[in-house]
Amino acid sequence: MTSSPMVDDRLLDPAVVRPLGHGVYQIDTLFQRAHFDAAYLIVDEGHAAFIDTGTGLAVPRLLAALDALGLRREQVDWVIPTHVHLDHAGGVGPLVQHLPRARVLVHPRGAPHMIDPSALYEGALEVYGQAEMDRSYGTLIPVPAERVVESEDGQQVPLGQRVLTLIDSPGHARHHHCIWDPVSRGWFTGDTFGLSYREFDIDGQPWVMPTTTPVQFDPAAMRQTIARLMASQPECMYLTHYGRCAPVPPMATQLLALLDKVEALGLRLKDAPDRHQALRQGLSQIYRASLLATGSTLPGEEIDRLLAMDIELNAQGMGVWLGRLGA
Repeated sequence: MTSSPMVDDRLLDPAVVRPLGHGVYQIDTLFQRAHFDAAYLIVDEGHAAFIDTGTGLAVPRLLAALDALGLRREQVDWVIPTHVHLDHAGGVGPLVQHLPRARVLVHPRGAPHMIDPSALYEGALEVYGQAEMDRSYGTLIPVPAERVVESEDGQQVPLGQRVLTLIDSPGHARHHHCIWDPVSRGWFTGDTFGLSYREFDIDGQPWVMPTTTPVQFDPAAMRQTIARLMASQPECMYLTHYGRCAPVPPMATQLLALLDKVEALGLRLKDAPDRHQALRQGLSQIYRASLLATGSTLPGEEIDRLLAMDIELNAQGMGVWLGRLGA
């Protein structure tokens, strides 16, 4: 299996597209900052699939990646958002306008939002506000219904000579699926296997944390999904935030340990008078302590700066989760 017989991967501009081996390419969408939000392109025997797209503002970079690889627009068979949050799927609508043969393979709970993204936009607007929506997300474009395919748990999708497998993967969102690539033996995990930023790597070992962003965080479901992902004995994980990460077993151990701490924090603060601020402070302390334990020498203030948006959104999502517990 080859990524593209006409392109020497060593000649690719890593600022546009980074080869990861096995016909898998990483594209930095430049959402928020560099090395924060990735889209992926899988290429096999002249067939291609995008997994996650970033926002609509990233579409020129995705098309530039095709050009860099010598791929024609009609060689893209699939656009597969892991879920419909806008940093993963906001670019799907405008992207498929340039891809005449591509179909959008999306979780059945997310499919209506690809066809009519108005509710998706309003939900994000409530979380982020109008100024941030205008700056970071742009306009959402509907996907024609005839180009949308709903995924099924265990579904197999041929791409060239490889066959991708999709599984239902709740925990972060109920409209989430993960994609298994048997060639690289890696999962494209969206947000279900947490977040891992390269600024926190220690001696090549990634640090990973669970994401609890609004509005469907479910720690029990997340544990079940992580166990299901690990049952395949993956050699790597392709995280949207951010990049190819390995080795996987210590990441899973760390992720589950932090998930336990985050859940305990939430339950302890469930009835706190200033719960949101207390959750923010508690999450900061958990992340700082975990990084210190891995050998990180980053000052606490720098950790908080790099994780500022995550701390805020994770606290918001935990508040929604705690609200459900009290219902």
